[in-house]
Amino acid sequence: MSKYYLGVDVGSVSTNIAVLDPFGNFVDKVYLRTRGKPVQVIKEGLRLIQERHNDLEVGGIGSTGSGRKLAGVMLGADVIKNEITTHAVAAAHLLSGVKTVIEIGGQDSKIIILQEGIPVDFAMNSVCAAGTGSFLDQQAARLDIPIEEFGDYALQAANPVRIAGRCSVFAESDMIHKQQLGHELPEIIAGLCQAMVRNYLNNVAKGKDIKKPVVFQGGVAANVGIKQAFERELDCPVIIPDNHDVMGAIGTALLAREEVLRKKQQKSKFKGFTVTDFDFTSNSFECEGCPNQCEIVNIYQNEELIARWGARCPRWEAV
Repeated sequence: MSKYYLGVDVGSVSTNIAVLDPFGNFVDKVYLRTRGKPVQVIKEGLRLIQERHNDLEVGGIGSTGSGRKLAGVMLGADVIKNEITTHAVAAAHLLSGVKTVIEIGGQDSKIIILQEGIPVDFAMNSVCAAGTGSFLDQQAARLDIPIEEFGDYALQAANPVRIAGRCSVFAESDMIHKQQLGHELPEIIAGLCQAMVRNYLNNVAKGKDIKKPVVFQGGVAANVGIKQAFERELDCPVIIPDNHDVMGAIGTALLAREEVLRKKQQKSKFKGFTVTDFDFTSNSFECEGCPNQCEIVNIYQNEELIARWGARCPRWEAV
């Protein structure tokens, strides 16, 4: 039986799972809202994959995203990698010669510069959410517009208004002011898209040598208004992959496949789909062993301690 590879990307807004065939080709994906419940959502995603592919044999599995450590110990990941690496790997795999990766997700945004498929430079956003998907979600909800239609409104604008986009609070206030002045909704939404792109280029991408081909990844890439604004600012085409929303998961699945094949493992570390029946819990405490006062996090599987992290020294190493 052919072995398939899974990639799990656990973020603050969404949890994504990608399935690749034995040759690294895309097969299927699951995109779920994390809802502050990563353990439950990871289980839900695995159940969906199992329902769709009942006889799936997993040859390797990888995890990425802000919750990659949690997902890794839950599932028995063969690789646990950061988002910069996984997004770069996925982009280079799908588009030979890509030089710039723009990635905007729900809570963060990043830029990755590649040379011959290798990431050589990168940057991420600061704490401000003005250039992320969550800000667009908030404004779509305030305007009572489905987020899926947000970009289409922007394309209808003949004369986008200028919105202050450096700060999410100022941007929202400026949008309300423009509405009160009588500007049409498409002009305001197009202005917001342009403001978000200016924010990204002036902050995240500041000082970076942006060269084409440029690939746009992450959930926000579905917004055609943002894509158009990037193309105008960069004066070049912006490529959006078919599975732009799960590129991190695809990247970590590719890395898991590479790891298993490199080590010539006969069996993946994956615990199996029965992991959905396990009970996972966590707690934390503050170490008082030194002035660092590290917050130590314990992860339990069916009441058995399986992982511990947060320490800056080996004192609390559990496994």
